[in-house]
Amino acid sequence: MTGTSGAQRVVAAVEHLVKKPIWDCRMCGQCVLHDTGLTCPMTCPKTLRNGPCGGVRPNGHCEVKPEMRCVWLKAVERSAKLPVWQDHIDALRPPVDNQLKGSSSWVNLATGRDKQVPAGWTPDA
Repeated sequence: MTGTSGAQRVVAAVEHLVKKPIWDCRMCGQCVLHDTGLTCPMTCPKTLRNGPCGGVRPNGHCEVKPEMRCVWLKAVERSAKLPVWQDHIDALRPPVDNQLKGSSSWVNLATGRDKQVPAGWTPDA
């Protein structure tokens, strides 16, 4: 999070205080809680932003962490309970931009930084 102003660091700290205890937010700087049924996809051990990896166990648990329910199964279940955003679960999200880790998704949303994608990436590709 280099090159950020003091105000941006304060906003990031407040965001972390609000979102960590409720959603186990990992401060990726590209929050998609509203798209994923209020489930943070960064809690997936594989940090996938676009649905299950295919390694979901028959009991609905993660292949990497068997004691943990699949983050994406939870996201699909939760999104069905949020009619306003129910169709967002199918949206193709861009790859994680690790340069934003630790920054405020609120600031990145306001500045449009969260919408920047890698050169050549298109959702149709």
